[in-house]
Amino acid sequence: MRILLVNKFYYRRGGDCTAVLSTEQLLRAKGHEVAVFSTRHPQNEASPWEEYFAGEVKFASPSMTEKLSAAIRLFHSGEVSRKFNRLLSDFKPDIVHLHNIHSYISPLVAEIAHRKGIRVVWTLHDYKLLCPTYSCLRNSKICEDCFQDKSNVFRHCCMKDSRIASLLAWLEACCWNRKKLSGITDLFISPSHFLKSKMIEGGFVADQIEVLHNFLPQELSMSAEKDDYYCYVGRISEEKGVETLLEAAGQVTYPLKIIGGGPLLDAYRNKYANKQIEFLGHLKPDELYSIVRKARFLVIPSVWYENNPYSVIEALCMGTPALGSRIGGIPELIEEGENGFLFEAGNVAELRDKIDDCFRFFTKTYNFRKIAEDAQNKFGSGTFYNKLIKIYDH
Repeated sequence: MRILLVNKFYYRRGGDCTAVLSTEQLLRAKGHEVAVFSTRHPQNEASPWEEYFAGEVKFASPSMTEKLSAAIRLFHSGEVSRKFNRLLSDFKPDIVHLHNIHSYISPLVAEIAHRKGIRVVWTLHDYKLLCPTYSCLRNSKICEDCFQDKSNVFRHCCMKDSRIASLLAWLEACCWNRKKLSGITDLFISPSHFLKSKMIEGGFVADQIEVLHNFLPQELSMSAEKDDYYCYVGRISEEKGVETLLEAAGQVTYPLKIIGGGPLLDAYRNKYANKQIEFLGHLKPDELYSIVRKARFLVIPSVWYENNPYSVIEALCMGTPALGSRIGGIPELIEEGENGFLFEAGNVAELRDKIDDCFRFFTKTYNFRKIAEDAQNKFGSGTFYNKLIKIYDH
């Protein structure tokens, strides 16, 4: 089978990029021919298809010319159209598999492929088709106002607190509306049942959405020996609920290791760092895995609609339980009393109590190996591949 993967970035920037690079590697290993369409970027991984990549987009550029060019890309791009058409002509894919394409590439590629009679599947990594700002957050609170009326993004000035950016987001949502997107996409892939349920609430048809969890492209070894600390891995930002965790961590006696960077790292480090709370910043994968592998458990305290977070999947596959907020797709990954526990998002007191409970429940003699084995079966590449091929062949 000849498969064309499309994503706005082609380097390990986030979960969507991890999914694309991992899927490309998996499909090649299974004997398929795989091409990639993306945008140019200095950090891109090498690709034999980069001559087809569209030019880099710079929304934050001080140049008005580059900003205008980026704004136009939201709706249409002659360069994207030419290069994508040429790639379709040269590669002749059986399937076009979209990932994150809005803003930097645009759904124009889906429209072009659909008109040529090529099957289009689209993996949803966020809530962009429902919320023009991707996050379903307004003033740090869950908001679903745009599910039925996208003008609310402009009315509430949600996009970067900018009237101009919010207007562009509204116009983009009008241009690439639900009816048009449903008409040019054969099947949407949702990494969580939760996201699928929200898509249905937003007017998309249930039969056009298939749930397929993320997978790990590599086997992560586990450690039967656990140390007396717990950890957080991820972006240090408001929607991740890190402050809730730090407030709770200050009320217990167990060491916490915080891994990751973000806009609030310095502020939180200055306010909360002490002998019990250690901020490690960005770590290389081997260093990160070593810490997560030996942690008694991982905490994911998000206050936004997490989809299918890799940090939880990785931890479980290494035999490390997860303590997660009861929001978004997180509860789908955690079986309470088996591989972790849940707490109310943003509830410091409940999180504090659950941290105590986890240390008492997940003692050093707990069967962590079973957690790893169950997770590896559920999130292994074989399970993912078999279902993906059925989606392609549907």
